[in-house]
Amino acid sequence: MTKNTLTEFLADLSTGGASKPAVAALFARLAEAAAKVAGAIADGATSARFADESNVNVQGEVQKYLDLFAHEAFLKAARAAPVAHMLSEEEEEPIILTAGAPLALAIDPLDGSSNIAINSPIGTIFGIYPAEGCSTDKSFLRRGRHLLAAGYVIYGARTEMVISVGGPPRLYVLSGKRDAWHFVRECKLPEAAHEFAINVSNYRRWPEQVRVFVDLCLDGREGPLNEDYNMRWLAALVGETHRILLRGGVFFYPGDNRKGYEKGRLRFLYECAPVAFLIEHAGGLATDGLAPILDQVPKTYHARTPLCFGSRFQMERYAEAVNHLHSHEQPLFADRGLFRTGAR
Repeated sequence: MTKNTLTEFLADLSTGGASKPAVAALFARLAEAAAKVAGAIADGATSARFADESNVNVQGEVQKYLDLFAHEAFLKAARAAPVAHMLSEEEEEPIILTAGAPLALAIDPLDGSSNIAINSPIGTIFGIYPAEGCSTDKSFLRRGRHLLAAGYVIYGARTEMVISVGGPPRLYVLSGKRDAWHFVRECKLPEAAHEFAINVSNYRRWPEQVRVFVDLCLDGREGPLNEDYNMRWLAALVGETHRILLRGGVFFYPGDNRKGYEKGRLRFLYECAPVAFLIEHAGGLATDGLAPILDQVPKTYHARTPLCFGSRFQMERYAEAVNHLHSHEQPLFADRGLFRTGAR
């Protein structure tokens, strides 16, 4: 029987074995915090304060007032849940919470904060790991396959939340009164969709296999993929993930040859691993360009990684481009480029 609200789903989950009751309790607190953040975003429409620059975080990135508001809201939620350690984008080191608690939370409290001032997509991304005693290293510096659950919230025309505890991701929408989350549907990626998301302004800096794949998309129906493609770019991982999860396509944030961008800019623990978890459980694929994201092990709390994910058809075509280049064969369609004369 379908559970019509998040509360009903979590009540059912809390009767499960192992870590499920603790995960259900944490989801409930995160949902409460997300509703508060959604309300603050909506109410902030009458003030520019939330878009104001407040500080510089440990990543060297400018913090907005709303970044800090969201961080504090989710920290309060974690303190009230069975969480031993919380790793936030806004803190250099993990925060020690309840000794002996079974869970560790990795979270980006506000993804896409550069979009605040222009009212474009922003969100929250999180992954839930089993805590390993008193060791934050053992709790977080491990393969993404150790994730127990993951999810995100997107604050848009509607506030929606997507979560998975290992099954198909479940989509919920926040009620107008912000007092309940209603189930919408389970998410399964289409096998193929004719959209790709990448910041094309960096074309000249990408690895060759990325340029080769983008060239295939731009060749359209006259090329080997036999379909015209549209390009999207929202400058917020949560927005890209939501679109692809609901209607398919492929997303790239590769490393490139700029200093500081060799491993891309997205963080493994609280951005890439949770997204990969959701995408895989929706039937898609997520890699660092060569290997599955969830098989990787971060070396530091804020480690960065290239990220590529989406529908299987597009991901498999990208893998073919990689394999051709790595086998030292003539690259697929290497005579064509994004702005080269003669490109279709």
